[in-house]
Amino acid sequence: MLKSFEAVASQLKFKSKVFSIDNLAFKFHYRATFIILLVCTVLVTSRQYIGEHIRCMTGGAPTIPEHVINTFCFFTTTFTIVRHLNETMLEKGNIPHPGIGPVYHDDEKKFHAYYQWVPFVLFGQAIMFYLPHFLWRSWENGRIKMLVYGLQMTSLSWHIHCDNDVQFSPNLTVQSRATVAKRVDIIRLEFLRHLRINRWWAPKLIFCEFLCFANLILQIHYVNIFLNGQFLGLGIKFIKGNFEGPMDPLDVVFPKVTKCHFYKYGASGSIQKHDALCVMALNVMNEKIYTFLWFWFIVLLAVTLASFTWRFLTWILHSRSTKFNGFIFSMACPGRLHPMDMAVIKKTLIFSDWLFLYYIAKNLDPPVFRELLSSLVIELRGDVFREVSDDEMEEVELRRRPSDGDPVKMMMIHQMDMESIDTVDNTEKSAKLA
Repeated sequence: MLKSFEAVASQLKFKSKVFSIDNLAFKFHYRATFIILLVCTVLVTSRQYIGEHIRCMTGGAPTIPEHVINTFCFFTTTFTIVRHLNETMLEKGNIPHPGIGPVYHDDEKKFHAYYQWVPFVLFGQAIMFYLPHFLWRSWENGRIKMLVYGLQMTSLSWHIHCDNDVQFSPNLTVQSRATVAKRVDIIRLEFLRHLRINRWWAPKLIFCEFLCFANLILQIHYVNIFLNGQFLGLGIKFIKGNFEGPMDPLDVVFPKVTKCHFYKYGASGSIQKHDALCVMALNVMNEKIYTFLWFWFIVLLAVTLASFTWRFLTWILHSRSTKFNGFIFSMACPGRLHPMDMAVIKKTLIFSDWLFLYYIAKNLDPPVFRELLSSLVIELRGDVFREVSDDEMEEVELRRRPSDGDPVKMMMIHQMDMESIDTVDNTEKSAKLA
């Protein structure tokens, strides 16, 4: 079984990505769907599970070699008779297989030619699902990686007191607190340098996310055309179908036995027609692949629409709600974030800069990001003090003043703490207890 995947396994790197530059829905397209389609391609082209893709017999025609009729019927269209796709006739024994029986001149024939293109179509779909990620990675050009490289394990720097970096292995180096401070300052300077200049970062990401959605709709439509308009209702037929009888709903789309006409010249020069009966072993795998893809595309469509809804909410609320900013950044980087810092972020950053800062938060350890955020807020605070509302300033000042044992003031502070969505992460708690 594993030999079938040797050609693909060397090209797939099943390892976690250290740097995140997109969301979960994006990964569903270029990682999960891409791998699923490649695996389906390998299964379709493998003979280990289904043997020969097609085997045909012509009855009393020993002059036609078996491999000739097999090759001819595989590369040309086979067909079934529509009036013989009748389960009642099949149960009575009037026909041997669904769609197989006597052929008359006026009988409607249903031709099947898709099976020879299935591996090419699946591989092409895999490439199409990967293209938006390739485009986004080219546009992003490793900006996030260059800024946060080496700062993913800096929590140990708060526990190792040394002046120089400590290297445990060629791939593991714990940086000193001085090195971390320098790197944080570099990120701060680069972020401020590109502030309001790199405004195309978020639109390009959203455009690539829209490409994923457009590609999904296109692929669903294309597969429906590829299967003669029977893909859209495939999953419904599978759910409602009865698989205990001699004929199941998938036999109409993926027939296991078909007919094929082979013509050749006879001994006297006249044209002879040979009626071949072909066993389509390949369709045993095709029906399972496309039934699974129907359900997967439904899940992928739901995830993509949910991602668009969430992206729209972030675009609307990032400049309107301090609590929303606190919730988002505490999810990206667990830890306690000051409401005043979130108010400054809300007032100063456009959506592209806000989203860029969010992905920086996702790729940094919580202590490092809080240090970066504090330094950024100091730089941005001068332009925002006069724009902050009196209620926000009163809340900030109330938090900063000591309570002096006043139970009313302590109750107000406790109520604001309960309403805020900031939480102290487990790492920070452990560090304090230590």
